[in-house]
Amino acid sequence: MAKVPLGNKELKIGILGMTEGNGHPYSWSAMFNGFDPVEMAKCPFPVIPEYLSKQPPHTFGMPGVKLTHICCTGWKDREEAENVARASLIENVVDRPEDMIGEVDAVICATDVGDEHVERCRPFIEAGLPMFIDKPLVNKEEDLRTFLEWRNNGAQFLTSSSMRYCKEYEIFYNNHYELGELRYICSPMSKKFETYGIHALEAMYPLLGKGFVSIQSLGTYERSMMHIEHESGCHIDIPQGIGMAGAGILVIGTEGSRYMVCGDSYYAFKKQLDLFVHWLRTGEEPFPFEQSVELMKLVVAGLRSRAEGGRRVCLSEIEL
Repeated sequence: MAKVPLGNKELKIGILGMTEGNGHPYSWSAMFNGFDPVEMAKCPFPVIPEYLSKQPPHTFGMPGVKLTHICCTGWKDREEAENVARASLIENVVDRPEDMIGEVDAVICATDVGDEHVERCRPFIEAGLPMFIDKPLVNKEEDLRTFLEWRNNGAQFLTSSSMRYCKEYEIFYNNHYELGELRYICSPMSKKFETYGIHALEAMYPLLGKGFVSIQSLGTYERSMMHIEHESGCHIDIPQGIGMAGAGILVIGTEGSRYMVCGDSYYAFKKQLDLFVHWLRTGEEPFPFEQSVELMKLVVAGLRSRAEGGRRVCLSEIEL
């Protein structure tokens, strides 16, 4: 297989799905290919056709790129893959993920269960295909070690949460001097920590940069509360719950405060995918992979803290 960078060649991309509650194969494929409004209206995630229908037509598609193959295994299989293909104009539906190998230039793993990602991605990593892997990359320490071993042996993959690219947050990442030194961040998030905790973590990560010290679970599976310490002296709380909506980011510094809400999911997802394609063509990663490693340590340590009765877990305990 050709290695990144792939230059200006026509790119064919495959996508993997699905997991319960995650409709990314529908929306992400549409961002590459456009969509059929009648078929997309049947999507089991109503929010997707709602926000896609609001976008100007010129925002869909990427020059020289098509999403050409889909395979759904796990929560939904062939029938759902065919539904996605009709809605998002995908030419080929395959029964086995491995059937994409030799047919595509790169693969997107659009599933958000970190415990499954090693086995979902293994065939493509071993075949030398570059990948984008949805958040969270992993939920377990041993899986993070596996991905690091693969990367050290030449595997090429990216991972991120789209929340890093919310346009309402981006402006503050490198320019928040008016707030002074950051002392407290609160980032309420929906659903469960295993799948959506990374959204809250990655949204606030660029405000502080590396240097996270510890994380402590002060809640339960259904009603999570993670308390995090950063070496700068800033403390972070992530309240989260099944059936609870997310609510942006509250940032408090020594000189001021801001409350920011992400209001354009399409922009964030599309930029995430645009940067994936830019990496495929140029080899330029959107941010250092070491940030993803630190974020995954936070996920792993948070789950460990919850499993161990709320013990404060230092990131230094995660051995790689």
